[in-house]
Amino acid sequence: MKHSCEQQHHPVIHSLDVAALSSGIHKFWFQVSTNAMGMPIQLPVVVVKAEKNGPKLVVTAGVHGDELNGILTAHKLIRHIENGLDSGVITIVPSVNIPGILSHSRDFNSSDPDASPANLNRFFPGNPEGDAANRYLDSLWGRLLKPNADIAIDLHTQTRGATYPLYVFADFRLDTSLEMARLIEPDAILNDPGDAGVLETVWNSSGIPSITIEVGMGKITQPELIDRTVEGIQRILIQHGFARGNKPEVEPCAIEGHEIVTIRARQGGFVLPQVDLLQPVKEGDLVAKQFDSFGQLMDSYYAPIDATVLSYNVDSLRDPGALVVRLIR
Repeated sequence: MKHSCEQQHHPVIHSLDVAALSSGIHKFWFQVSTNAMGMPIQLPVVVVKAEKNGPKLVVTAGVHGDELNGILTAHKLIRHIENGLDSGVITIVPSVNIPGILSHSRDFNSSDPDASPANLNRFFPGNPEGDAANRYLDSLWGRLLKPNADIAIDLHTQTRGATYPLYVFADFRLDTSLEMARLIEPDAILNDPGDAGVLETVWNSSGIPSITIEVGMGKITQPELIDRTVEGIQRILIQHGFARGNKPEVEPCAIEGHEIVTIRARQGGFVLPQVDLLQPVKEGDLVAKQFDSFGQLMDSYYAPIDATVLSYNVDSLRDPGALVVRLIR
C-alpha cells in the first residue's frame, strides 16, 4: 500500500508550458478546478519530451466519462512512448472528465442544482464566466491544452448502448488532419467539417490540425481496437518526426464517407439488429426488427439508401428516437 501511495505523489500544477520542461518523462496532477466543497479536481498529465526540438502533440481521452477504451488507449500510448522520443514533445491527458468518470457517466456532473449534466464535447473552449462545466473547460483549454499543441488527437468511443468499429472524424479540408486519419488505418473515416463546441472543431479553428478517434464501444474493453489505435498513432509519430522508423505509406481508407444517415426507433420497444458492422446494405434492405413487451413483432426498419453499416444498438431496449442503425456513405 505504501508503494501504491507513493506512485501518486506527482507535482500539482495549475498551468503547463512544455517548452520550459527538461527532456524526459514528466507526470503531473493538473488542478483544473475545484468541486462544491472547495476540494481540488486534478487530472493526470504525462509529458514525454525529447532532447531534440520538434513538433508538439496533445492527446486527450475521457472527455466523455464512460468511454473507457479511449482512456485505455491513452494509457497504452504512455507505456509505448516511455522509452523516449527522437524529437518533439507529447502531452497526454488520459482522463479529462473526472466528475463523469467517477460517476460512470458520459456527462460532466456538478453539484449546482440549476445545472443539468453537460456533454463537455459541446462546450469547448469553455467560458470563464459560465457554469461549472464551462469554467472547467476554460481552465483546461487555456492553461493546459492550447499552449502545448501543433497537432492533436482526441480519443472517444461510441455512446453506451451502441457499437462502432475503429472510426475517425477528420476535416478533409485540412491536409494534415486527413493524413493523420489515414495513418490510423481505421475501418472508416468521416469527412467532418465540425460542429460548434466540439474539441476537434476548436483545435482546427485554432490552427491546430486534429482528429477524433472512436475506439469501439463505451464501457466495453476491446483490446484489439486499443492496440490498432496505438499502432496507428505510432505511424503518426513516425510521419511527423517524433519517432524513428520508415515513413509509413499514407493510403486512402476503404470507407471514406461524406454522409451519415441515422435510423431511429419510431416507438419504444426491444430492437434486434439484423446487420453487422461494416456490412454493405442496399436501399430497402432489412436492418432491424422491433418487438413489443409481449415479444410480438411490432415494427421493422429498412435502409433508406445504399451505404455501409457504421453503428447499431447493442442495448435492445430503445426509447422513441433512440439509435437503431447508423449508416455511412
